Parts: sequence; structure tokens; C-alpha cells
Amino acid sequence: MSEPLNEKLLDIYKRLFRHYGPQHWWPGDSAFEVIIGAILTQATSWNGVSKAIFNLKAQDLMNPNALRTVGQEELAGLIKPSVYFNAKAQKVKAFVQHLGEHYDDDLEAFLKRDAHHLRHELLSIYGIGEETADDIVLYAAAKPIFVIDAYTRRILDRLELIPTRDTYGSYQSIFMDNLPHDTGLFNEYHALLDSHAAETCRKKRPSCGECCLLDICPTGTRITAEQ
Repeated sequence: MSEPLNEKLLDIYKRLFRHYGPQHWWPGDSAFEVIIGAILTQATSWNGVSKAIFNLKAQDLMNPNALRTVGQEELAGLIKPSVYFNAKAQKVKAFVQHLGEHYDDDLEAFLKRDAHHLRHELLSIYGIGEETADDIVLYAAAKPIFVIDAYTRRILDRLELIPTRDTYGSYQSIFMDNLPHDTGLFNEYHALLDSHAAETCRKKRPSCGECCLLDICPTGTRITAEQ
């Protein structure tokens, strides 16, 4: 009989935690900064995002009113290190406009909404998709939801923990349906998966021989057998 999925997921988590240690995610001095970072990190590395955030803070723009007031072209120039800067400037503007119109810039009131309704509202804002919405729910609002990104998909696929449908929600359900809904666990697990994908389970030339999941990874087993 195969190992129950909940036990396998917890085993993976424990192995990653032992190997990498706590990740201390999400980097940011405030919930608002976490949200801006979540928008800016779409389709790019954190290195570029951190430079963009530094630029915004240097100009005293890390607050909703300042970001609404600054010109879109100027904003795009400041966040240029995050790439796709013109599109992201529009997305940042859309978020702070929503926060001002509906919450009078009371971010705490916005984030106090229950996870389901907060996620639904985030998805209604221009430029915020499922991954970004879940980043905000988990890391800014501290509510238990599992974030799915390309790194997580890659690891699950290589472990052959593949859902029947290739959708964001199907991958998310693997975790949501089989793990306790604990914010700390979901936070650390997602961060560990990203660290593992970046350092070991890379898209090209994965370091399978050094992998802490090798003995439970069919893909890694095949790769090492062929070497």
C-alpha cells in the first residue's frame, strides 16, 4: 500500500526543513511592503524586486497615497529593476486605488477579511492573479492558504505527485486537502520548496545526487541511474 499523501507531504516538509532550515519569508518591513513586493515579483527574481523596493523607499513612496500621487511614468522608472515595469506600475496603481476607494487606505481592515473573501476581492483587482493573491493572503494577511508557483509545480511533477488536472487550483488542493491549515506551516513549506527548486531541483541540470528527496523522487532516481 502506498504511503498516504498527507504523510508523504509532511515527510517532504521535514526533509526540506532539516536540509535548508527556516527561511524567514516574506521579506518586508510591513504588510504593505509585502503586498507591493508580491505584485513586483511576478515573472522575475527577488533580486530585482528588492532593488525596486529600495528605490521606492528612497523616494518615500512606500505608502498608498504616495503611490497614487506619483506619476505612472516616474513609478515605472523606479521599479524598472523588477522588469515588466510599465505593466507593474499599472498593477501597483490599481491596488492602491482600490485600497483608497474602498477602505480609505485602512490596510488592516482590508486584510482582516476572511481568507476566502479577501482572495476573491484581490482577484477582482487589475493585475492580481491567483499566485499573487495567495502571496498576499498568506504573507501579508497571515491567513492559511498554500501558494503555488512554477517552482512548486516542478518539484511535485518530478516527485510524480501530479493532479488529474493541470490547473492552479488542482495543484493547490494537493496541499490544502492533505495538510492542516496552519499559516506557519504553509509559509515555511512554500519557502522551502522555492529554495529547493532554486538551489537543487533546478529546471536545467538538477543536482539529484545532492537532493534530500532523492530516495522518494522517481525523476531523480532515473536521472542518477543514467549518469
